[in-house]
Amino acid sequence: MNLNILKNKQAKNKFMETFSIFIVLLVMIIICSILNDKFLSSNNITNIMKQLAVGTILAYGEMLLIICGMLDLSAGAVLALSGVMSVSVFKATNNLLLAVVVSVIIAVICNLANAIMVTKFKAPAFIATLAMMTVARGIALLYTKGQNILQIGKYNVFGQGKIGGVVPVSIIFMVVITIAIWYILKHTTFGRSLYAIGGNEEAAIASGINVVRNKYIVFIINGVLVGIAGVLFMSRVNAGLPNGAVGYEMEGLTAAVVGGTSFTGGVGTTLGTLAGAFIIGCLNNIMNLIGIDSYIQQIVKGAIIAFAVIWDIRSKSKKTSKVILVDEDPETKGTFARKAS
Repeated sequence: MNLNILKNKQAKNKFMETFSIFIVLLVMIIICSILNDKFLSSNNITNIMKQLAVGTILAYGEMLLIICGMLDLSAGAVLALSGVMSVSVFKATNNLLLAVVVSVIIAVICNLANAIMVTKFKAPAFIATLAMMTVARGIALLYTKGQNILQIGKYNVFGQGKIGGVVPVSIIFMVVITIAIWYILKHTTFGRSLYAIGGNEEAAIASGINVVRNKYIVFIINGVLVGIAGVLFMSRVNAGLPNGAVGYEMEGLTAAVVGGTSFTGGVGTTLGTLAGAFIIGCLNNIMNLIGIDSYIQQIVKGAIIAFAVIWDIRSKSKKTSKVILVDEDPETKGTFARKAS
C-alpha cells in the first residue's frame, strides 16, 4: 500500500472520529422533526436546552474524571444535598450569591472526600463515589427530615429566569461552563496531563506529572460543576428536593460516553460530550412528544449506554491490534509497518 494512500486513509479515519458524533446528532434531529412537527419549534428547542443544562454540566465533570481514569457515581446525590442546603440558606438570608457559594462549597467538600478515598486510601473511584452517593443522599434526607423545601421565591431565577426576557439563565451557565471546560482541556497543561494520566498513569508519573495533585484538582472541578448544577436543578423545579436528581449521574455518564469519552481513560472532548448531551436530550424529548412509556424510555437509555460502551471497546481493540502492511516503497524500502497492542 502506498504511503500517500495510507495517510489519506488515516486522515479520513481521524475526520470520522472527530465528526461522526455530530453527524449522528444531525440525523437524529432530522428524524425527530419528521416524527413530530413540534420538535423544531422555538419553544421546544428552548425547553430542550433548559432541560439539558443540568445534565450537560454534570456530563463535563464525568468526562474530566473518566479521561483521568475515574468516574463519579455520587453526582446526583451530592447535587441534591448541595441544592437543598443552598435553598435553605437562601430562605434564611435572602442572599442569592451566598446560596450559590454554599452549594458549591458543599459539593466540593464531598468531592474532596472522594479524592481522599481514591488517592490516600487507594479505593477505586467506583467504590468511593458509591459510598458518597449513599452518605450524601442520607444527609440530605436527614437535614430536611425527608420533606421538600417549598416557597423558594426569587431563588428560581437561576432555572427559570431569562436575560433580557429572551435567553434563559440556565443556558448562559451551560455556555460559559462549556467554554471554560473546552479551554481547560485544549489550552492548559493541566488538561493535557489528564489525558496522560488516563492513558497510562505509570508513564505519567515517570514523566514528572503530579498525578495525586491533578486527581484532587479534577475532583474539585467536578465539585464546582455539581454545586452549580444543584442550584440550577432546584431553581428549575422551584423547590428543594432531597430526593431529587436520582440517577442524574447516569445522565452525565451517558452523555459523556455517547459523546466519545472512553471508559478506558485518556480519550474525550468537550464538544463531543456536548453533542452526546444533545443526543440524549433530543431522544428524551421526542420519546415524550410521541408518548412512549417512561419504562420503555429507561430500557432505551440503558441500551444506548451498553451500545456506546461496546462500540468504545471494539474501537479500542481494533486500534491496538490492527496490522498495517506497507508495499515496497522508496521511503520504506520494502519494509512493513506494524501496529500491535
